Amino acid sequence: MNHFLNQIAKDLTNTNVERYWPNFELVAYALYDKNSVFLFNHPRYNQVPPKTYKILKRDERFLGNTLILFDGYPTAIADMELYDDYEGLFSILVHELFHGNQYIKEEKRFPDEMLGITYPLTKENVEIQNRERKNLYNALLETDISKKKQYLNEFISLREKRAEGIKEHLTYENLIESVEGPAWYVEIKAFSEKSPLANDLILKKYGKNLIDVVESTSNIRRSCYSSGLFMCLLLDELSSDWKESFFGTKTTLFELIKLLDIAPRKQAIEEVQISPETEAAVNFAVESRKRELDEFEAQIGIHLFIEGEIIALSFNPMNIVPFENMLLHKNYIKVRINNQEYLVQQPSLTYCADGLKNINKLLIVLKDKPLETDDSLLIAGIGEIMGQYTIKEDTINLVIN
Repeated sequence: MNHFLNQIAKDLTNTNVERYWPNFELVAYALYDKNSVFLFNHPRYNQVPPKTYKILKRDERFLGNTLILFDGYPTAIADMELYDDYEGLFSILVHELFHGNQYIKEEKRFPDEMLGITYPLTKENVEIQNRERKNLYNALLETDISKKKQYLNEFISLREKRAEGIKEHLTYENLIESVEGPAWYVEIKAFSEKSPLANDLILKKYGKNLIDVVESTSNIRRSCYSSGLFMCLLLDELSSDWKESFFGTKTTLFELIKLLDIAPRKQAIEEVQISPETEAAVNFAVESRKRELDEFEAQIGIHLFIEGEIIALSFNPMNIVPFENMLLHKNYIKVRINNQEYLVQQPSLTYCADGLKNINKLLIVLKDKPLETDDSLLIAGIGEIMGQYTIKEDTINLVIN
């Protein structure tokens, strides 16, 4: 992947990213692998030509594809090892750079991520949502303007119907769409420039989460990326200057869609009948969550249970599997125990007490046994945790002080 580094720098230097989005400002960015970080465009790391990047040792700050504050400056990061193709790496980096642009522009539409984790998995909501998204998908692909507006009318009516039952969580959807939809919008533009795929195939690739009932039901956050993207593309068709003032408002994409000149008619939605497709999707989502937790708990290794007052400080909301009062953190979690901070850079299972950040038990499956002292365990890659512990075969129970 290292051969992509200079090409990335060249493309981002020579490409006018304002053609992706008006006044798109590039922040710093970094590509990384398991050992090294290749940092570009950071004001505190000036490069001497012909070098275009600074090579640093990778540390715990570089996890996933996201935006971080690195030495006090917004920095888009992307994991090179996740991509075999240049267009995929380039476009995800443009996506994360756009989040840097949002940071600079002081984007105000970021949602409460706790609402995503507690999003209700009800059959009625899933049923209406799936109908809604099929209308949004059809609206974009439809070439007849009259039929396009009919699809949008139906889309609006269905979403307003859903608001009756899950108003707070629907606000979460609207905000995710408005933050991540534009990021996917610039991503698809960058991907289209570099990819040999035809535009219709690219659109289907990015829209699959919108009409895949199982995927949409199983991952509400990610499915909102597609609905946000499709609204962006529809706004391009029906209100071409919408992007110019987008950062100057708190208006959501859905609100902009409702403002379009499509004369939405107020129509009553008939009593919702749950389709077999929805029944199957909801059951699959519930069973999938339970199965993932069961598989985690059944892993071979040292099962370390840490019990007591634990506070979750940060985690990746995109990689959490909720089930009943438990959360499977598939990526990482940072916690506070005994007034000390610990970063767990591996899957872990939290048992929540009062709210998602208040944890009364944490399960980590270790490869190696911790080092024992009289009143603590020293855990490789995590640190020393004070407490009283008991060991029985491959299970350790640590009660923190």
